[in-house]
Amino acid sequence: MDQTAPHPYRDGLPPAPPGPPEGEQHALLSRAEVPFLTGLTQGPVLPLAVVIGMMALGISGPALLAGGIAALGAGAVVAALSRYFAVLGATERYAAERARELIETETYPERERWEVAAVLHRYGLRGDTLARAVEAIAADQRRWVDFMMRFELDLIEPQPARAAQEAVALAVGQALGGLLPLLPLMLLPMPSAFWPLIIALCAMAPAGWLLARAEGQVAPGGALRALLLAGAGALAALALIALM
Repeated sequence: MDQTAPHPYRDGLPPAPPGPPEGEQHALLSRAEVPFLTGLTQGPVLPLAVVIGMMALGISGPALLAGGIAALGAGAVVAALSRYFAVLGATERYAAERARELIETETYPERERWEVAAVLHRYGLRGDTLARAVEAIAADQRRWVDFMMRFELDLIEPQPARAAQEAVALAVGQALGGLLPLLPLMLLPMPSAFWPLIIALCAMAPAGWLLARAEGQVAPGGALRALLLAGAGALAALALIALM
């Protein structure tokens, strides 16, 4: 007995037309590299500000280096914990909103169908096409709730399993970035504030460039923002010392 030839479309979806030969590569770096570069970009700010402020007060020697190392450690720990708690908090929020949407699709199905229609209406669907699309989405509750989470609430499911990985990558980047402006204090007998600032700027500019590229932003703008961040931290430290 002859077998029926497979349908060329899977569930009515046509095969994908030819696209870019390298595929659609929107993310240039992995999830671990992005927080690492974030830490590397932001890491020098706090130690640099502390060192410049302490130098302005006339503090030097081991006390100056100790202050910079304390700022480095504090910045890395706070940044890592903040990233970790942010991912966990986003996970909790997503779970709570999804549970609420599940209840609402069961308790107020007509209202939820109308909300699906309202979303699709913004994308240009009208008449029978709109009605069929709403029914197709609402025919499966999981797909229905997925649609509401993404297009009504604009929420993407977090990945809590990566929270620790991102936190560690951010802490490592923060620590390495914070160590750079402290190198003159370790290597030079009488360093001026000029050297920590220059080293911080030289490290933050390329890190900001790469971070902007990884996040799909304008790379020169990322480098400029990193330079402004370093300058703002140094100026803020000097301004606070001047007010004392």
